Amino acid sequence: MAIARAWSVALFGVDGVVVEIEADIGHGLPGVQLVGLPDAALHEARDRVRAAVRNSDAQWPTTKVTLALSPAALPKGGSGYDLALASAVLAAADAVPAAALRETVLLGELSLDGRLRPVRGVLPGLLGARKAGMRRAVVPVETLEEAGLVAEIEVLGARTLREVLDWLRGEGELRSAPERASGTDQPAGLDLVDVLGQPEARWALEVAAAGGHHLLFTGPPGTGKTMLAQRLCGLLPPLSMDDALEVTAIHSLAGALSTESPLVVSPPFIAPHHSTSVPALIGGGSGVARPGAVSKAHRGVLFVDEAPDWGPHRLDSLRTALEEGEVRLSRRDATVHYPARFQLVLAANPCPCAPARDNDCTCPPSARRRYLGKLSGPLLDRVDLRVRMRPSSAWAYADQGEVDDTATVRARVRQARERAILRWAAHGWRSNADVPGPALRREYRIPRRALNLLERGLDAGAVTARGADRCLRIAWTLCDLDGAETPDAAHIESALGFRDRRAA
Repeated sequence: MAIARAWSVALFGVDGVVVEIEADIGHGLPGVQLVGLPDAALHEARDRVRAAVRNSDAQWPTTKVTLALSPAALPKGGSGYDLALASAVLAAADAVPAAALRETVLLGELSLDGRLRPVRGVLPGLLGARKAGMRRAVVPVETLEEAGLVAEIEVLGARTLREVLDWLRGEGELRSAPERASGTDQPAGLDLVDVLGQPEARWALEVAAAGGHHLLFTGPPGTGKTMLAQRLCGLLPPLSMDDALEVTAIHSLAGALSTESPLVVSPPFIAPHHSTSVPALIGGGSGVARPGAVSKAHRGVLFVDEAPDWGPHRLDSLRTALEEGEVRLSRRDATVHYPARFQLVLAANPCPCAPARDNDCTCPPSARRRYLGKLSGPLLDRVDLRVRMRPSSAWAYADQGEVDDTATVRARVRQARERAILRWAAHGWRSNADVPGPALRREYRIPRRALNLLERGLDAGAVTARGADRCLRIAWTLCDLDGAETPDAAHIESALGFRDRRAA
């Protein structure tokens, strides 16, 4: 009887957990027994691995083979264990040295002819392997760029099982990961100068970028709602390396990475179709839930176009993510947490017929109320800025002089964000939108004389308590954009203007 060990990684949300794979070759009829809570895809690995070993000029044991995956209580799924299973069996059969597998994580799916195929989640898997003390990883060459983003661990790439076996025997070399780029420069994107007119909406977009606020555009078709939303990411600062790795890990789990340049260095822009289901929006699936659109938009922008067409059920499912910055998904095998700290941009027409001008509307008042009523009060209460777009007119196409481009506005946004970070650094908050209400009312109180207008709004029921907190956050953002020390009455008045319910 012989036994050998190899290591792979199981994904538990965005966390990688190292899995020890033990292969035992004992007495009995030929066969393969796989234990350790494997799913259907992992059960099928027995036949894939056996065929890949035979077609790689290696000998599969002719006796009973038992494969155990530990921790045994952790559900395991997918085809990423194939390479580790084959290596463990051949090490137990003395076809390759077992010592070569120490502190080495093996990831990859095997085809029947021994080719190594890419799998999802390489980046979060290797981050978990590094945390567990692993020193080396072997991955398919297609994911070598992605795996090379993980520092402090040696990453090697292979195309076939035969290459891996030759490397384990000391008879060949594997490809090394390329050098990781030292910076996270933001590539050029869409420019604000392309948007005609709409000075109020442009200003709201700048305020949203400076403070991390959620935004609602309401207006006729063709006024630039989608164009403005698409340009918000260009105003945001580039992702730090830690944020870039976090966002890239989520996109790796979703299978949405580019093989040429996998690192996500710019805030992502996610715009789901209005027919998207709640599981696709929030995350879901059987067994262990996968990330949805809100997690793919982490540290970026989630754009919901034609928001009333989505219906209250899907829109209201965003509320928890907006408030907490993460989603918790419970399925049969596990409860997982996915980060979802994004900026929400909603766009809506003023009514179902969506005329170019309000006086051309043919909808009865009840239809208009019912249409915009699909945007529930609790959801709108979490949207900081509401802007009514101007109808398109000839003056917008005329020469209006110089308008600020994206680079100019981004510079102002960066300065405002730096002021906010300096103010909130001791608390760990990164933008004004992250600051909880109690801190705004106690530690960073605005002078009472500046709050008279807000108090009147609360007394009249024009603003809710949550809405008042959001007005304070907007006021701090306006203060940062002005370079002032503390918000004044003018900032509060402007903040209340952004909360006007008539804009919805």
